[in-house]
Amino acid sequence: MKNKIILIATVFILIALVFYISYSQNIFKNHLAQSNITNQTIFDGKNSTFTVDDLPVTLVNGISEVSAAPGSASKITTKYFGNEAIGDLNGDGLPDTAFLITQDSGGSGTFFYVVVALKTSTGYKTTNAFLIGDRIAPQTTEINSNSKELYVNYADRKPGEPMTAEPSVGTTLYLKVTPDGILEKVTK
Repeated sequence: MKNKIILIATVFILIALVFYISYSQNIFKNHLAQSNITNQTIFDGKNSTFTVDDLPVTLVNGISEVSAAPGSASKITTKYFGNEAIGDLNGDGLPDTAFLITQDSGGSGTFFYVVVALKTSTGYKTTNAFLIGDRIAPQTTEINSNSKELYVNYADRKPGEPMTAEPSVGTTLYLKVTPDGILEKVTK
């Protein structure tokens, strides 16, 4: 009877040891995978530099505020909006990031733009900001890696409606990145 108890206890200890080793290996693999993701360069649109209408804009913590003119009290405020999409837009096999920003120059309009950050072996290179529209209602941003196209879906106003009307017409803007790294519209 005593030998039977020792045998059963030994079997339970061996089973517990097998489960412990298996569990430890899974934790190690998950930790290794997580650290590889963390060690990769991740683009931070809230802290990036790009051009809007050929003028450089640098976001810090998602915002940029500069004088509209030297000595002017009026400000141009650019903000990170989000709607990020990740995919390969230039065919190099690296994941690029598209994101939306807004710009307000003190008037009644809020202008929405899309920017792409192209991943390179040394980091990211941003494109120009491409104007989507004034006071639109952004929906989704998508990258089709097969066609290397960027789709910006948003609601706009009907032709002839005043700017005060709520955007209600679904619209898609199709864009591509040129070999020179310029974001431009694709005619469909």
